[in-house]
Amino acid sequence: MAERSTAAVDVADNGGDEPLAAKADEATTDGTEQAEDTAGASPKSADGGQERADTVPASPDLHSGHKLAKRYRLEECVTRLDGFSSWRAVDEKLRRAVGVHLLPADHPRARSVLAAARSSALLGDPRFVQVLDAVEEDDLVYVVHEWLPDATELTALLAAGPLEAHDAYQLVSQVSQAMAAAHREGLAHLRLTPGAVLRSSTGQYRIRGLAVNAALRGIAADHPLRTDTEAIGALLYAALTRRWPYESDAYGLSGLPKGVGLIPPDQVRAGVHRGLSELAMRALANDGATASRQEQPCTTPDELAKAVAAMPRILPPEPVFTGPPEYQRTTYQQGTYGRPSARPNQVTQPVIPTPPAPLQSRTGKALKWAVSALLIAALGLGSWQLAETVLDRGNDSDEPTKTQTTENEGDDNNAVEPSKPVTIAGAQDYDPLGGDGSEKPATIKNVHDKDTGSYWSTDGYYTADFGKLKEGVGVVLDLGKVQQVGTVDVSFLGGTTSVELRTADGSSVPQQPGGFTEAAKGSGTKVSLKPDKPVQARYVLVWLTKLPLGDDGRYRGKVSDIKITS
Repeated sequence: MAERSTAAVDVADNGGDEPLAAKADEATTDGTEQAEDTAGASPKSADGGQERADTVPASPDLHSGHKLAKRYRLEECVTRLDGFSSWRAVDEKLRRAVGVHLLPADHPRARSVLAAARSSALLGDPRFVQVLDAVEEDDLVYVVHEWLPDATELTALLAAGPLEAHDAYQLVSQVSQAMAAAHREGLAHLRLTPGAVLRSSTGQYRIRGLAVNAALRGIAADHPLRTDTEAIGALLYAALTRRWPYESDAYGLSGLPKGVGLIPPDQVRAGVHRGLSELAMRALANDGATASRQEQPCTTPDELAKAVAAMPRILPPEPVFTGPPEYQRTTYQQGTYGRPSARPNQVTQPVIPTPPAPLQSRTGKALKWAVSALLIAALGLGSWQLAETVLDRGNDSDEPTKTQTTENEGDDNNAVEPSKPVTIAGAQDYDPLGGDGSEKPATIKNVHDKDTGSYWSTDGYYTADFGKLKEGVGVVLDLGKVQQVGTVDVSFLGGTTSVELRTADGSSVPQQPGGFTEAAKGSGTKVSLKPDKPVQARYVLVWLTKLPLGDDGRYRGKVSDIKITS
């Protein structure tokens, strides 16, 4: 998975090791990392994996801003334990976020940590969080690894509830295959906990701390294959039941009732997939449970991966399609009732019946005949033609009045219908200039849920212009079909935000911002974006170009509500 090219990320985005304490980051739905219970929280292995109790020196007394190798700037300490510390840092050379483990060079585990890190780096498997550097320098040993700002810990995922069957299937399949590949290269994890498994925004699972986490804590095992396999079984059990498969509580999960032993997942929670329940029990290697079900236990990750492959594939749930909005009747003018226009988005012009020509008044007609009679009497029969001319002029004088009346009546009735709200069929985050093309996708639904208290937030950046790493980020709204867009009202939280309105009428979302047509721009906390004239579009991009400063010293945009009218 490509790493985002900005260093401005949050601890709650799961790039580091176990943090010092649970920390809430603006109440995002991504979840927060939980501090692990280091005493007895690790999976109980069948071979008795032990943590060595060495006498260790205190962890290095460093602070935020300290720079390693004139390159890695320490930002925030996320773990300080047993003589070592783990930090979120910035690689100033490559302008990206990284994680750093630090311990004194005279630490009794320093040599084993360096060896584990270098062995892990040689594996080069993208299913693992990569070790980027392992150095001994100035009485310090430090290991630099990837930081994945868009990934979410399994701990945080389980805090929201058990996983769907398809997600649990993908978890055990991907993790068992990855660990089988690692063991073929002679590498073991030995601390494969929910905090060590991350899920990216694309649904891929990645494992962090291969060999290194165990070396940092002095964990060893006589049978590493069995230890890692049982750990995978514990992860699957937790994913299916949201319970830890041992009597002790751990990782924010409740343990099993004391004295009842290991209960199959499908007996702990109704609706658990039977095949996955059997698989979890086989990986946990509980002889009594597996024997009763006539299943052989899986004792290596490779055996577990083959057992997963032999299962019928579990497909993802069918997507739920939102039906078109109900047709709304409008107020029809005389002459069009019951006949909707061919193009509903156009303003319906009222049909005005042509009034009859005004009747000539009787007084005017009598006057004309009187004048004619006088002329006849004065001029005789030879003046009859003159009388007809006067009559013709009288008739002509009425015509302008007739035309004027008709035009005025038409103007008085030419009313324009008010604008209507446009239904938003869906939304997605839009960050084509970032490393992996996504920007906090988990909370994107908040921009059109009609709840002004919820919001979608960008990542944090060091400057208002995204650290000059990109032009902007935004939200793409899908209207379901090409519709008329008159005004887009956007509400922001956190301060004045600069934003542009861009539209596209194609059948798919453009890959780059230049594929959209710029329609309007504005700045503020409540911005009304109105094109010079209504446009036809299916996709509407709300493109943030300048962000406000947050309370944590980072610049980030927060969109609480978007409304579109025609």
